[in-house]
Amino acid sequence: MIEIKNLEKTYPSKSGDVVALKDINLTVEDGDIYGIIGLSGAGKSTLVRCINLLEKPTDGQILIDGEDLTKVSKKRLLELRRNIGMIFQHFNLLEQRTVEDNVRFPLEISKVKRDEQNKRIERLLEIVNLSDKAKSYPSQLSGGQKQRVAIARALATNPKYLLCDEATSALDPQTTESILDLLKEINQTLGVTVIIITHEMKVIEKICTKVAVIDHSNVVENGKVSDVFADPKSDVAKQLIIPDLIRATAEKTGDVKLRLIFNGEVTDRPLISALALDLGIAVNILYADTKIYDKRPYGHMVITIPNGDNELIDRVTDYLAQKGINYKKEL
Repeated sequence: MIEIKNLEKTYPSKSGDVVALKDINLTVEDGDIYGIIGLSGAGKSTLVRCINLLEKPTDGQILIDGEDLTKVSKKRLLELRRNIGMIFQHFNLLEQRTVEDNVRFPLEISKVKRDEQNKRIERLLEIVNLSDKAKSYPSQLSGGQKQRVAIARALATNPKYLLCDEATSALDPQTTESILDLLKEINQTLGVTVIIITHEMKVIEKICTKVAVIDHSNVVENGKVSDVFADPKSDVAKQLIIPDLIRATAEKTGDVKLRLIFNGEVTDRPLISALALDLGIAVNILYADTKIYDKRPYGHMVITIPNGDNELIDRVTDYLAQKGINYKKEL
C-alpha cells in the first residue's frame, strides 16, 4: 500500500516560492489501478515523481508498505526503489542498446546473475509480446513497441508498484488501447499495483478503478471511478469528465433542465419512455452520456421540461424520486 500524507512540494524562485503540491493525502491500495488526472500544470507529474523520491518533498510523508521514504538512508532508498517501476511519456530508452539490453540494464545495476537476467528478460519480452524484437534497436521500433520495451524494463526488478507518467500521451489511439490493455493484464496477472498520471479521460475510463483529480496543486476530489464520473463535484472534474454536458446545460432553452445522475444503482430499464408514457408528457433529451461499469450504468442525462409549469415539474421530480433516480436542477 502507498500512503501519501500531507505532501507539500515548493520550488524556490527569484520571484517567490512556487507551490507545486499542497497538502496531498491519498491512499493507493494493493491491486489498484489508480488514475491521477488534471489539466496541464496542475501538479500531476510532480506528485508521481515524489512517490519514488525522484523529487524530494518539501514536507509530508510517502509511505510504501508502512516505510517512510523521506526518512530512510540513501542505501535503503535505492533498495526500496527497486520495488517501484516507472515508465514515461517519451520512453527514455538507451538508443545504443538492443531491446533485450535495455531490459537488462536495471538487472545489471542490481547485480543479478547473468543466467537469471536472461531468464527474466525472455519472460518479460513474452509478456509485452516483443520476443521477436530482442535484438532490435529502439530506432527500429514503433512508438507502441518502444513503450512496451519501457514497460518490460520497468518490470525487470519484479516491482510491486508501477508508476506511469503520461505513458500513452505520445501514442495514437489504437496503440494507446493496446498499451492500456497490457497494463491491465500486468495488474491482473502479476499483481502489480499501477498508478497512472494522465490528462486523458479515456485512459481513466478504460482501466482505472480509482481516480484523484488535481487542480492548482490540490486534490479536489477522489474515489472510485464510477462515483467520481457519475457525479463530479469540482469545476475542474466537470470540465474534464463532462465538458459537453456543461455546454448543454449552459444553453438558453427557456425550459427547466434536470440532470439525471446514473450511479449504478438503477437497471437499464427504459426510464425516459416510461416517464413520458406514465405522465403523458413529451420529454426532450438535451444531452446524454452514460457508460457501463461492472454491468451497471453510470453517467448523466439532461432533460428539459416546460418552464413555468410548477405542477408539471413537481410531477416529474416526484416520479424520478419514486424510481430512485438522483437528479439536479441545472440553471
